[in-house]
Amino acid sequence: MTLITPKTLRKSGLVLVAACSVLATAGCKHTEPGTRVAGWTLIDPSQRHPILVSQEPTVLPLRVARGSSGLSPRQRAKVLDFYAGFRATDTGNSRLIIKVPSGAPNEVAAMHAVREMRALLESEGASESNILVEPYFAEGEPQPPVRLSFTRFVAEAPDCGTWPTNLAHEPANLPYPNLGCATQRNFASQIANASDLIEPRGMSSRSSERRDTVWNKYIKGEVTSSKKSNDEKIKVKKK
Repeated sequence: MTLITPKTLRKSGLVLVAACSVLATAGCKHTEPGTRVAGWTLIDPSQRHPILVSQEPTVLPLRVARGSSGLSPRQRAKVLDFYAGFRATDTGNSRLIIKVPSGAPNEVAAMHAVREMRALLESEGASESNILVEPYFAEGEPQPPVRLSFTRFVAEAPDCGTWPTNLAHEPANLPYPNLGCATQRNFASQIANASDLIEPRGMSSRSSERRDTVWNKYIKGEVTSSKKSNDEKIKVKKK
């Protein structure tokens, strides 16, 4: 038989109060609606809405009639305009590819057009090694085109308009999923050369004429600044 004393009752009361406190604390914990991914909510917009860069071919088809001896004036203008676009987007790793129809009725005329096309491109600064001529089999086409092409980088904008959360209720004060998407999309549409997003362009060589002149004067102990005429000098009136 267990004897219950006032001291035992006091100890039991303390244990009961402690247990009730634990239960009360557990009852105050809010139930989390789901697992939050820190990589989705805490990163900056350029990582949440990345601009994807891919490569795609740009093709200029030129129809060459059977029996013709080269390109027409309009076709020559198209080739020059196409090459200007190539130079604007080229990063130094792309080539101009001329695909010639093989076995077609206009094969001889196409070869004349290719010869003129190469001469036209080289006159505009394209190197001979940067122009590649490839045949392609044109089955069943009476007048297949000569295709001038190159591969360029293209910026693919992110898709916006995702609103899965209520912006009026954000207890964690975290960025909402669509934040910064419109800025990224506008930026992608304004990029002239998408290869700049991958790596910076190489620097051109320095202009060394003036630098060499200044350096030679510095070695000789002479004044390195350029000489100024009397009209260029500042005149101060003495009091």
